[in-house]
Amino acid sequence: MGLQVTLVSAESEVWTGEANLVVAKTTEGEIGFMQGHEPVLAILAAGQVRITQEDGTKVIADARDGFVSMEGNVLTVVAGHAALAS
Repeated sequence: MGLQVTLVSAESEVWTGEANLVVAKTTEGEIGFMQGHEPVLAILAAGQVRITQEDGTKVIADARDGFVSMEGNVLTVVAGHAALAS
């Protein structure tokens, strides 16, 4: 079982599922999250959230104005605006 990821915007749920790696841009720089990562609460900066699923498929979303929360094996990205990149 991988990292449980939820990416939501003010408008809707953008993506949810399991991942091996998620990289998000914060005001402190990019942070990579994997299973077992220490708890984190960080301010989301405008940029990409890159999700690598367990099968290697990559999902990329543009996100801004929110926060990233890591607790246990659950990563939540809450953004004022987020959309999957085409």
